[in-house]
Amino acid sequence: MVLRRTWAVALFGVDGVLVEVEADVRKGGLPSLQLVGLPDTALQEAKNRVRAAIQNCREDWPASCVTLALSPAALPKAGTSYDLALACAVLAGAELVPPHRLTGTVLFGELALDGRIRPVTGLLPALLTARRAGMARAIVPADCLAEAHLVDGIEVLGAAHLREVVAWLRELGDLDRSPPPTTADQEEDVPDLADVLGQPEARWALEVAAAGGHHLLMVGPPGTGKTMLAKRLCGLLPPLTRQEALEVTAIRSVAGDLPASAGLIRTPPFVAPHSSLSISALIGGGTGWARPGAVSRAHRGVLFLDEACELGPKRLEALRTALEEGEVRLARRDGTLRYPARFQLVLATNPCPCAPAREVDCQCPPQVRRRYLGKLSGPLLDRVDLRVRMRPITAMTVHSGAGPECTAVVRERVADARAAARERWADHGWQTNTEVPGPVLRREFALPGSSTALLDRALEVGAITARGADRCLRVAWTLADLDGRTVPDAEHVAAALEFRDRRVA
Repeated sequence: MVLRRTWAVALFGVDGVLVEVEADVRKGGLPSLQLVGLPDTALQEAKNRVRAAIQNCREDWPASCVTLALSPAALPKAGTSYDLALACAVLAGAELVPPHRLTGTVLFGELALDGRIRPVTGLLPALLTARRAGMARAIVPADCLAEAHLVDGIEVLGAAHLREVVAWLRELGDLDRSPPPTTADQEEDVPDLADVLGQPEARWALEVAAAGGHHLLMVGPPGTGKTMLAKRLCGLLPPLTRQEALEVTAIRSVAGDLPASAGLIRTPPFVAPHSSLSISALIGGGTGWARPGAVSRAHRGVLFLDEACELGPKRLEALRTALEEGEVRLARRDGTLRYPARFQLVLATNPCPCAPAREVDCQCPPQVRRRYLGKLSGPLLDRVDLRVRMRPITAMTVHSGAGPECTAVVRERVADARAAARERWADHGWQTNTEVPGPVLRREFALPGSSTALLDRALEVGAITARGADRCLRVAWTLADLDGRTVPDAEHVAAALEFRDRRVA
């Protein structure tokens, strides 16, 4: 009996677990092949792929009893990224290749029947897991080298065929060690804010949202620039840090949306799903292990929901947990997956179903308008810090003397405000005002009673909730940062309270 082992990685969302692949090749007994360790259907089919690939590489398949075990055995294993690790374990167990180079090596790749190594999804988070587990090197598909070289601290080798890996194990050849041609980090071109005409209140709300990371609701007739403004929010946000870029790129890798030659994604993502999307497409889901949804693909960026009232209450209410906690936990039969979902929500809606260009032309009865906007529930709106009514575009607005500010000018003010907030919250580890818990604002950074008198009055008459009061304080700090003040005053608190005017929605 010969027992050998190789290593792979099992992904659960963007988290991974190192998997030990053991091969027990017995000299006697009837020829057979068993795969144990809770493999899914795709992994069970790996037995046929691995056997065909080894034989088509003109290597001998052991004519004996072969048992392959994936450990930890209690964790479900899914996908086709285990193929290369299984093939190398069988070859080492049959003493067809020496095993010493497999020590400390994690292997990724799906095998074609002729031995070609195909790309796999989720390589970036899997390599991060292998590095944390102390693995020294990784063998990845040659087409995935660009993605693999985004991870520092682990030697990356690329292989296009099983024969290359076999030759490397026998010390008869080398694998591709050189990184691919330098690929610049992805920085998408974003449209300029100068393209948006008029809408001074909405432009100011967009600037406040960018400076503090606040959620935004825009209500207005069609053609007033709601979508244009939402698309320009990412251009006001600062570039992602390396850690944030790794998080965003890892989600794209798990979702299978990362191009083969892509670098790190440095621009905050902008995700705008159609209003017909399902709850699974919005939050995440699918058969077996759930895949990331729109809220996770918008992580560290903007999720724009146009025609929000057309989405329906169920889909809108599904956003509430993600808005509060910054992550999505999807419970399935085999376990619970966690996907990060810290995004800025931008909602846009018409004021009524008929949506005329001018509000005076609306034919909807008052109860129809209330029912339409009532699809945005109170608990959801309570989590939206900024609400703004869009103005119809007029000839006077279009032909005004001074042109609208461009993205670069507004971005500079946003960067200064964010720098002030980052310096203030540095000891606590928060980056933006929207991340600060309410108790901290009320105790450690409490404002004088003269500044919060209007907020206390609003709480007393029931105009806002306790959660709404905390969010008003966060917006007030953002307004102070934009104004160059170290502490908000009564005017900042009043302006923050005005942003929550329920008459807008």
